[in-house]
Amino acid sequence: MMNQEDPSPVSVAAAYQRFEPAAYLHNNYAPPRGDLSRPGGVGPWKLQCLAETFATGEVTGHTLIDIGSGPTVYQLLSACAHFEDITMTDFLEVNRQELGRWLREEPEAFDWSAYSWHACLIEGRGESWQEKEHQLRARVKRVLPIDVHQPQPLGAASLAPLPADALVSAFCLEAVSPDMASFCRALGHITTLLRPGGHLLLIGGLEESWYQAGEVRLGVVPVSAGMVWEALVHGGYEVRDLRTYTMPAHLRTGVDDVQGIFFAWAQKKARVEV
Repeated sequence: MMNQEDPSPVSVAAAYQRFEPAAYLHNNYAPPRGDLSRPGGVGPWKLQCLAETFATGEVTGHTLIDIGSGPTVYQLLSACAHFEDITMTDFLEVNRQELGRWLREEPEAFDWSAYSWHACLIEGRGESWQEKEHQLRARVKRVLPIDVHQPQPLGAASLAPLPADALVSAFCLEAVSPDMASFCRALGHITTLLRPGGHLLLIGGLEESWYQAGEVRLGVVPVSAGMVWEALVHGGYEVRDLRTYTMPAHLRTGVDDVQGIFFAWAQKKARVEV
């Protein structure tokens, strides 16, 4: 558990050494939360937000960086049709290893086929889920370490092409920031990786203070939709869309205290006004 007497990025990093990817995936991406067949579920909502945003044709380019991928790939299922060079990133080696297992199609990798099928259904282009996964695997060019609390999150000698045309980040900034000031600083750090005029798609928990990932209970900075909007505007973005989802009772399973989810589409201004 995060040391509440020392709520610093250092103590957060120490707590994350006990993060268990398999437990996190089971808690959030297996049923009931991973049941995509039930109307009004959180999984379809996230996939719908992403698919509709990419369907506008405005979020496009060559390079995309997924900030704090964790052990998940669903957040890139719609993105991979629009970007040829995708970089996935995570602070934890165990998560980067989990991503590698899926990218290499190893039998013990988490099965994302239900998410891939549902993304194809939403997009309605007649693509099979196998084609979708093949395209994503082909376009993920690298999986790199990242630390959003550093001014150069990917390090001084980044292997990712910079600046990127777009960023995606799901359940990262609020989950690794001990307070809102740290959240805003981390947002500023990742913004340096994005070209002026580029797009950021941000997904996260609303009013969440902790979540379970195996034996460890990890602290989260509780944010509201208004706080996210304000952070983005102050961070030099124009907010293009901000949606919220209220977690229904049957999906409040005791693995966290999340009240809902936010989805934000923001565009980096050409010049940040100081």
